[in-house]
Amino acid sequence: MAAAPALKHWRTTLERVEKFVSPLYFTDCNLRGRLFGDSCPVAELSSFLTPERLAYQEAVQQDFRPAQVGDSFGPTWWTCWFRVELTIPEAWVGQEVHLRWESDGEGLVWRDGEPVQGLTKEGEKTSYVLTDKLGEEDPRSLTLYVEVACNGLLGAGKGHMIAAPDPEKMFQVSRAELAVFHRDVHKLLVDLELLLGMAKAQQLAWVKSHYPGLHARLQEFACRGQFVPVGGTWVEMDGNLPSGEAMVRQFLQGQSFFLQEFGKMCSEFWLPDTFGYSAQLPQIMRSCGIRRFLTQKLSWNLVNSFPHHTFFWEGLDGSRVLAHFPPGDSYGMQGSVEEVLKTVAKNRDKGRTNHSAFLFGFGDGGGGPTQTMVDRLKRLCNTDGLPRVQLSSPERLFSALEGHSGQLCTWVGELFLELHNGTYTTHAQIKKGNRECERILHDVELLSSLALARSAQFLYPAAQLQDLWRLLLLNQFHDVVTGSCIQLVAEEATCHYEDIRSRGNTLLSAAAAALCAGEPGPEGLLIVNTLPWKRTEVLALPRPGGAHCLALVTVPGMGYAPAPTPTSLQPLLPQQPVFVVQETDGSVTLDNGIIRVRLDPTGRLTSLVLVASGREAIAEGAVGNQFVLFDDVPLYWDAWDVMDYHLETRKPVLGQAGTLAVGTEGGMRGSAWFLLQISPNSRLSQEVVLDVGCPYVRFHTEVHWHEAHKFLKVEFPARVRSPQATFEVQFGHLQRPTHYNTSWDWARFEVWAHRWMDLSEHGFGLALLNDCKYGASVRGSVLSLSILRAPKSPDSTVDMGRHEFTYALMPHEGSFQDAGVIPAAYSLNFPLLALPAPGPAPAAAWSAFSVSSPAVVLETVKQAETSLQGRKLVLRLYEAHGSHVDCWLHTSLPVQEAVLCDLLERRDPAGPLPLRDSRLKLTFSPFQVQSLLLVLQPAPS
Repeated sequence: MAAAPALKHWRTTLERVEKFVSPLYFTDCNLRGRLFGDSCPVAELSSFLTPERLAYQEAVQQDFRPAQVGDSFGPTWWTCWFRVELTIPEAWVGQEVHLRWESDGEGLVWRDGEPVQGLTKEGEKTSYVLTDKLGEEDPRSLTLYVEVACNGLLGAGKGHMIAAPDPEKMFQVSRAELAVFHRDVHKLLVDLELLLGMAKAQQLAWVKSHYPGLHARLQEFACRGQFVPVGGTWVEMDGNLPSGEAMVRQFLQGQSFFLQEFGKMCSEFWLPDTFGYSAQLPQIMRSCGIRRFLTQKLSWNLVNSFPHHTFFWEGLDGSRVLAHFPPGDSYGMQGSVEEVLKTVAKNRDKGRTNHSAFLFGFGDGGGGPTQTMVDRLKRLCNTDGLPRVQLSSPERLFSALEGHSGQLCTWVGELFLELHNGTYTTHAQIKKGNRECERILHDVELLSSLALARSAQFLYPAAQLQDLWRLLLLNQFHDVVTGSCIQLVAEEATCHYEDIRSRGNTLLSAAAAALCAGEPGPEGLLIVNTLPWKRTEVLALPRPGGAHCLALVTVPGMGYAPAPTPTSLQPLLPQQPVFVVQETDGSVTLDNGIIRVRLDPTGRLTSLVLVASGREAIAEGAVGNQFVLFDDVPLYWDAWDVMDYHLETRKPVLGQAGTLAVGTEGGMRGSAWFLLQISPNSRLSQEVVLDVGCPYVRFHTEVHWHEAHKFLKVEFPARVRSPQATFEVQFGHLQRPTHYNTSWDWARFEVWAHRWMDLSEHGFGLALLNDCKYGASVRGSVLSLSILRAPKSPDSTVDMGRHEFTYALMPHEGSFQDAGVIPAAYSLNFPLLALPAPGPAPAAAWSAFSVSSPAVVLETVKQAETSLQGRKLVLRLYEAHGSHVDCWLHTSLPVQEAVLCDLLERRDPAGPLPLRDSRLKLTFSPFQVQSLLLVLQPAPS
């Protein structure tokens, strides 16, 4: 026998090994080519093509027509069902037999009415085991169905992954045959020991609904520890745009589902891909039973490399979680030696802990790991000179990391992703739908809770509300609410929002009717305030014949008041009405005694004065309400990114003098309106509105937008100087720099905010409010609100068409906290409701709740999840000013017991709180979120 040479060249030796197992080269004589032996074509192949998503039972009843390998089917997003008739040769008795199937689309094998395996050529899953050993008595003929979706592993982009889908793309089946599988050869290539994790409760809920047999098998795997639910949320949501309450519901729905279906909750928040991380996430996580966090996306930072891979993340209120960023900087590694070495070499906390995660497989919406990847990593379990690799679980990883927790560093505040800043603005209609539906569900839950407390006959719509919340949470997935989705998804999201609006408004009317409990009679009108403080505002009340009449109404917090009668509206004018004056030069002044607004003849804001102090808010020599247009061509991720260099292309949009006209002439309300031609293809109309007693001026805006790679913003140069501005986030606010001192500051050229942002110096400030926008910036003394973008991929139609939205400007003395910026922004987003009552409206106003401190916001009132047929409510409150505060919560509801609970509504073991004269004393630290469980007295019979 010939001896191996003493010297071997490393390249030829390694390539010899590669070719020995290659699926592409020398398969006539290498190991890979011997995996399959004898083969034969399928006995009969037929197909049925449909644009619908049919259930198996319905699909198999359709008219299947003969098909053959090589036939084309499609187009994109359709589904082709194949009926595969198989006849196994007698000579194969005792052999392992597979169906070999290769097609361009993603396939799913159905056997005896159950889904049994995916088939994806791009993911190397191209065969299905029919039998591991064909017996003498086994049937030789059987029928399978293969459901093939007309899209690839990563969508159907035309030319590249994020391009708009090719609507005419066609697909093919290139292989459909039976073959003998050589298990002995396979064992030389494969060594399997794998745990499967799943981070989306929504996907598992779909599995339970559509594939109950598969769901039952997953439950069995979970009992054996081979299937590990991770994440704890309903979907892998965006970490920036959802409201605080929506983030809570992600965990509440996700953790409840995992507990109900798999017997345990998740102990780690698993969010590999999202576009930023709110500073309130650590507090929300901890109150949902989660103290561990894994993500990868910060490795995508374009400017600064994040300094840690394993650390403690401290949130806005001081809550801390153990965070881990896998050092491999990818959630789609292939298991190569180079990637493993990179993971170890790049670990920035190597001296503090030697453990890290290695995320491998087809990530980012793909099909998970392939057998080849698993094989590679198994061979690294104990190889001299290489890092040790272990296929393990999140629990064991974090337990190992916790063993070194005393040496870890702490990062305080938000984790800002220095990329994908365009997602704060892209798909404005999706963002508007998200904000509106968050409001509707808030209002429905509040009124339904009050109706439950006051009416023995009212049934809280728990099941309907769960359906609507889950629909909203689904669309807060990090590639939906952000707008980085294909047209088909955007259209579906729009339909979902309309469904939530429609069904939500029906539930709202039912709750209002039960709350009134009026006898049948003449229809009354109820004015409802769903916020926790008293409000006096101008409201347009409906009148017979479709007309509306302006009224100044006062409604207590979280309560109602009867609408003014038509006769009471006629002679009454406020003590300080709104004055509207148009000057001979075409400019218009609006003045309500609180603020005075002056618009130039083109609609730009030349002056905004606090009347009491005479303080001017607009910078000298500058104009506000200035629309500006930018070129917006990113490096690659079109819908996702806006680059820093877009700021170099700023172009003010100049109006034409004489377009400004008076709208409402004063009294209760004054307004002026104008038209603005943005470009030859796009135009804007705006009504500038000032109400009596209102501390802010509103800008009701309509845009017809038809652009390509443009970015529209509106700017307000302020007569304020400050090195930092304040932006609302979930359950609180944070400061960001207004300068570019460091690369960390400069990378925040475009940031996100929720309902308001504020620029203040000592004693004075200017706040910019909005009702559906998220993109923002404050550079120097200029507040800028991002309005619309026009990317062309992956949706070529994004944002084209008509848009309506409102923003508002509020100058103030003192701090924004003391001036009431926070309740003003809430009021802009939660208008008073004029709801019809089934009988005479109540004669007196009524309030369910009030809070003694303006620093504490009562955000949510809902029925407790643990008592869906009982009389228990959950209240969610948070400290909004950034202060330690004691406050009293007063209620007029029949409360029997009150106890603190966590965000999953588990009772505090400390027991009930003292309840004195329908009041509870609560203590808050800065930005703390507290939940309160109220047990109501039994309903009167």
